Amino acid sequence: MDTLNAMATFVRAVDLGSLSAAARELRTTQPTVSKAVAALERHVGVRLLERSTARLAPTDEGRVFLDHARRVLDLQAEALDQVRGHARAPTGQLRINAPLAIGQLRLNAWLLDFLKAHTAVSAELILNDRFVDLAEEGMDVALRLGGAPPPHVVAREVGRSRRGVVASPAYLASAPRIRRPADLSRHEVLRFAWAASLDTLVLDGPRGARETVPVAGRYRVNSSMAIREGLLLGAGPGLAPDWLVRDLLDRGALVRVLPAWHAEPQRAWVMYPSLRYRPARSRLLVDALCAAVPGWPGFRGV
Repeated sequence: MDTLNAMATFVRAVDLGSLSAAARELRTTQPTVSKAVAALERHVGVRLLERSTARLAPTDEGRVFLDHARRVLDLQAEALDQVRGHARAPTGQLRINAPLAIGQLRLNAWLLDFLKAHTAVSAELILNDRFVDLAEEGMDVALRLGGAPPPHVVAREVGRSRRGVVASPAYLASAPRIRRPADLSRHEVLRFAWAASLDTLVLDGPRGARETVPVAGRYRVNSSMAIREGLLLGAGPGLAPDWLVRDLLDRGALVRVLPAWHAEPQRAWVMYPSLRYRPARSRLLVDALCAAVPGWPGFRGV
């Protein structure tokens, strides 16, 4: 048995969620992939995958083996890069995770340009708004927004985005005037679902002033893109980071409400699993992304 190829097949089957998907990517048949994984299971002496009609998932032993298999495959790729003289021309596949909105508005186009510049690298961009366990889900790099990252990853803070209250001119023309933060309590404020902390807005203003304002509204949604659209449609005011609405502010589709007041900036982090070894393609992406984010619309450096 070719152990390294079997390990690579196992990793891709887990990443893609099915043996048939791995077979399509590897340009082989589903029975061939199934036999390779079965041979690997016999070789290590434990069952690595739970197979069902819905989805493929690693067993407890499979999750442990998966982490080590990724390290071995990364070391193999790194060794091949070195002996072939390709250390400065990384190759192979990257898996990147990011929140949906920033992925659509900023990261997607940037990543396509990155691939144009590095033609031996391929990428899978996985967008969702839940916090992904990078090692468990096989992610090489993640771009995350918010507070401090978990302790089991290596993270670099790369940018901050101002957060302020915004609304559409049409909404403000027909709604009660907002002259001070407390006035927001009389409006239906758009908020992110499940974020109970946004039931109270903490806004900093001129000369060190701080206001804590309870807000309410009949509509919540678990998507920043939907909040962006709701603001644009005049559903109400809302607290938004600049990166999410910078283009709408620039063309006047949204305006700042209480421009002298702002919430704590949103922090952007580039992170990766805390493994000892990382392939050259991952190091290259991390460095390039760390350099790029502060220059994206709506961000500033730290």
